[in-house]
Amino acid sequence: MNTPDRDIKQTALDVIEKEQFAIGGLRNSIDQSFLQVVQILHASTGRLIVTGIGKSAIICQKIAATLNSTGTPAVFMHAADAIHGDLGIIQPGDVVMCLSKSGDTAEIKVLVPLIRKMGNLLIGMVGNRDSYLGRSADYVLLASVSSEACPNNLAPTASTTAQMVLGDTLAVCLLKLRGFTPSDFARIHPGGSLGKKLYLRVADIMDPALRPMVRPGQSVRDTIFVISRNRLGATAVLDEGENLLGIITDGDVRRMVEKNDSLENLCASDIMTKNPKTIAEGELAVHAYRMMEASKITQLIVLRKNRYMGMVHIHDIIREGIV
Repeated sequence: MNTPDRDIKQTALDVIEKEQFAIGGLRNSIDQSFLQVVQILHASTGRLIVTGIGKSAIICQKIAATLNSTGTPAVFMHAADAIHGDLGIIQPGDVVMCLSKSGDTAEIKVLVPLIRKMGNLLIGMVGNRDSYLGRSADYVLLASVSSEACPNNLAPTASTTAQMVLGDTLAVCLLKLRGFTPSDFARIHPGGSLGKKLYLRVADIMDPALRPMVRPGQSVRDTIFVISRNRLGATAVLDEGENLLGIITDGDVRRMVEKNDSLENLCASDIMTKNPKTIAEGELAVHAYRMMEASKITQLIVLRKNRYMGMVHIHDIIREGIV
């Protein structure tokens, strides 16, 4: 029997509403204990070991990854593996954060006393402050929810969302305390389009071998030849002192041909665009893209201390996957 679309839609909306409600309830979790945890982690010279079991373990992995990418060293340790040898991950000076909805699972009850015996500070992110974990932890981050989004109130849904959001709040608070900058982010995110946006510069993607130029008195025929033999679709116009006078694009050439019956008496200075858009070679490539997009052009003159170095084309940036 097929379920009507309206019933599917209503179920989906109910899930979203319940998870929104769970997140809203976390406002009450930003208490003195939370503030102390942030300050402790900021001052710590060790790592944060994030541990849990079941669905909470999956959330632990995400929290550890987010912390690592925002300047707080973190390691995921599965609670079940911990009691079979992985406790060696924990070193003196490390802080341990254990995630559990109930705080009373068998693995947690075995693991917590071992951590306490090692002398490491223990933070419990738990749904019940009065649970075994809640009572045993040095500090408690409360991630309680009134019910799961699951209609049977069984499958971890709203509770894992609450854990993840609480983990994000820790990461962002620590990021701000550390003064973590876009440059810091780029340093540890060198791969992918995100990293490239933060570190790839114009000089990294332009072809220094392509430096098309003509003199202002050169013929239009020469100018067309220079533009045609490079893939940039344009040429710079430089005087004898190598000073930039303008730019001529293939679009300028087409418009010139449409307006003039004869090309014999025309030279480069007659058709060039003065004061062309330029960019320093050290600028970020994504900034070059935004300039081209805003001006509706496809290339920029690249300068090094006002000296013409070449051009960067919008296709060079697109090819890098930045946009």
